[in-house]
Amino acid sequence: MDRSYLFAPGHNAKLLGKVFTAGADAVMLDLEDAVPPEAKATARAMVAQVLVDHPAWVRVNAARSDWCAADLDAVAERAHGIRIPKVESAEDVRWVTDRAPGRPIICAIESARGVLAAQEIASVPGVKHLAMGGVDLQRDLSTTGGNLQTLYVRSHLVLASRAAGLEPPIDSVYPRLDDPAGLREQAEFAHSLGFFGKSAIHPGQLPVLHEVFTPTTDDISWAQTVLDAFAAADGEALRLPSGEFVDLPVADRARRVLQIAGATGS
Repeated sequence: MDRSYLFAPGHNAKLLGKVFTAGADAVMLDLEDAVPPEAKATARAMVAQVLVDHPAWVRVNAARSDWCAADLDAVAERAHGIRIPKVESAEDVRWVTDRAPGRPIICAIESARGVLAAQEIASVPGVKHLAMGGVDLQRDLSTTGGNLQTLYVRSHLVLASRAAGLEPPIDSVYPRLDDPAGLREQAEFAHSLGFFGKSAIHPGQLPVLHEVFTPTTDDISWAQTVLDAFAAADGEALRLPSGEFVDLPVADRARRVLQIAGATGS
């Protein structure tokens, strides 16, 4: 369970040398928006070389483009997984999986078309996560960047992911580097809706993300109390001394908390 995905532009040697020691749970090497057209070929070569010694996700260019085909030729065999930007159909995903067989896929939903197609996108074999691309989505929908304005989209991605049997979706980057309070508010909002993990554009954002997506000691204590009581009751519904009613769905939620805690080293 990755709480953070730290982006680094594929043509920037300085950042490629630092990103793997910045403390992120996962690294996302970028061949798309952060790389200007004249640097695409250089970025592909640099990322392919870095992947020899460092496992990382790679964000390629838009599916079914010549740039994406060149990206996949260069990095698909070495990348830990592929993030596809601006996904709008299952055909977009299959075009990539045909060229990157066996690689887990993150599908970024960044447009109205992508939101409406999220269920079929999530159902393509090989997809591991949906992700919200908030900046592009905001532009496509002509909305402001507040949490309320994205409530429907975030909830829709959670539902589509769950219905397809995927892990929870990944939240978008927060573009304001000097606003840790805003970052925390957005991360907590996404987490409350069922997201797990968030993209980051600077190492300074990582401590907030790790805190938000790591179960607290109180969370872990509650989960253990629930499971101990449920086991003692032989799986029968019961009422805790705190007054909380516990049945199978509550016990399953408690197990999930402990699973996440174990995966994040809590």
